[in-house]
Amino acid sequence: MKLSGSATILLLEAILCLGHRKNIIIDTDIFSDVDDTGALMLAATSSSANLLAVNINYPSTFSAMAVSAILSHYGSPQVPIGTIRPLTNTTFFDDWSFELGEYTSKIAYHFSGGSIPWGHAEDAWDPVKLYRKVLAETEDASVTIVSIGFLDNLSALLNSTGDGYSHHTGRELVSQKVAELVVMGGAYPSGREWNFFGSSPSQTAHAINTWEGRVVFLGDEAGRDVFSGGRLMREGPATDIVRQAYIYYSYFKPRPSWDMLAVLYGIHGLGGFFEFGNEYGYNYVGPDGSNAWVWDESVTEQKFLRLKVDNKTAAAGIDRLLLKGSLSGIKGAGGGSSAPSCEGHLWHEEL
Repeated sequence: MKLSGSATILLLEAILCLGHRKNIIIDTDIFSDVDDTGALMLAATSSSANLLAVNINYPSTFSAMAVSAILSHYGSPQVPIGTIRPLTNTTFFDDWSFELGEYTSKIAYHFSGGSIPWGHAEDAWDPVKLYRKVLAETEDASVTIVSIGFLDNLSALLNSTGDGYSHHTGRELVSQKVAELVVMGGAYPSGREWNFFGSSPSQTAHAINTWEGRVVFLGDEAGRDVFSGGRLMREGPATDIVRQAYIYYSYFKPRPSWDMLAVLYGIHGLGGFFEFGNEYGYNYVGPDGSNAWVWDESVTEQKFLRLKVDNKTAAAGIDRLLLKGSLSGIKGAGGGSSAPSCEGHLWHEEL
């Protein structure tokens, strides 16, 4: 059942103002689409999120420096950043539609800052070491990992062995510390989507097919028709880094909202935005990166998401959060607090 706009607003108001801060780690392929930047903004400016770390699963130096610039802009330069190796100086080129522009090198250079400023991509953590350090230092069952890209880092984490941070294997650390894995990838109940096949389908299959514990998936179909970013480009501060990334990338055209939806679920849960598309079963990823839901009644820890609101309502809500985040970034860039007092107030406005 779809909720009306007013009912959604009231429910989100109640849920988002509870004040609980979730421990979040984001694993992103920031490079060839711009919704990763919006997702990072939402996580960095949310009063309900405690952003522990950001790992990058695309090996461009510009990706690492762009993440550092974004976090610094929103007042979170202390958040550690890891990136997959070997690093390259690759930049994005749209050889599919010849419409989209490259943005990571531009925002990395023009907004340089944080722990990995321009020219210092090698200072980024090894992503597996960063995962192991952060997980070892947190309370049991207290971390939500939001994967908004390839699964290479998570596969490597599962394969890791004991080290100076913990004597546990990666699989044991995940079992002990991770409350939920949120994955933007695949299609439901079946399909073939870029995040699953675009880098290493075998590592995707390993991570998804052997992960133990709660996993929630957001598929291609959930976000591809939720077009956001337009209001940020029109109304946001000229100095905002994510606004500029969107302009570089899409030339004032709104974009699908896959990664932002995944982060919103990761922080707030179902809220008034989402509902589960299944009661039982699990996701199976094949060797080519395609996926299919297996309807096994004995498995209940895996879910896939459906929107509970229409696409326009979801887009309007995201646009309000993006605009609010961009305004808070004015403080964040100067070292002040960047988190809005309560995201729920954004939904109380007329959509």
